[in-house]
Amino acid sequence: MADYFAGDPRTNHERMLAGDLYVADDPAIEADFQRALRLSDAYHRAFVADPAAARPLLVELLGEVGDDVVVRPPLRVDYGSRIRIGARTFVNFHLTALDVADITIGADCQIGPNVQLLTPTHPVDPQPRRDKLEAAQPITLGDNVWLGGGVIVCPGVTIGDNTVVGAGSVVVRDLPANVVAVGNPARVVRENI
Repeated sequence: MADYFAGDPRTNHERMLAGDLYVADDPAIEADFQRALRLSDAYHRAFVADPAAARPLLVELLGEVGDDVVVRPPLRVDYGSRIRIGARTFVNFHLTALDVADITIGADCQIGPNVQLLTPTHPVDPQPRRDKLEAAQPITLGDNVWLGGGVIVCPGVTIGDNTVVGAGSVVVRDLPANVVAVGNPARVVRENI
């Protein structure tokens, strides 16, 4: 088996945080995941009883939560701590935000149900055991971005301010500000002014 990290004294957790290739078998990575799992479950249960009283759990789970943010559970995250949500953003049911790298959601965004924000990547070459390696690229949504239901945003994508992405679209590359994009892969179909 190849030693992909020969000469690199960092832990897999340190490699992950740096955005480099890593193997997700580090105890610190597992501990962060378990923390997020417990907090997201507690947030879900608390939200059912009293959405306002659930907010402190959301703030504890995520890296940053702006004023008047609404996140309807269930919310699925890898770690939570690498997610920032700007003020007055609304997130509908079933957001999956795999935050191996940073995920930044701007202010005044509207996120439809069943949206996926996916930062992890995997090598695609067929070398033995490379299937165990992962890395990640950040995702950034500008202010006033609207993502329709079922949108998938792939690793490394930035979506500009005031952009609308139609339901079911798969965003594989950056989208500029002030446009409407649809399809798989998502493509700009008109300006949004």
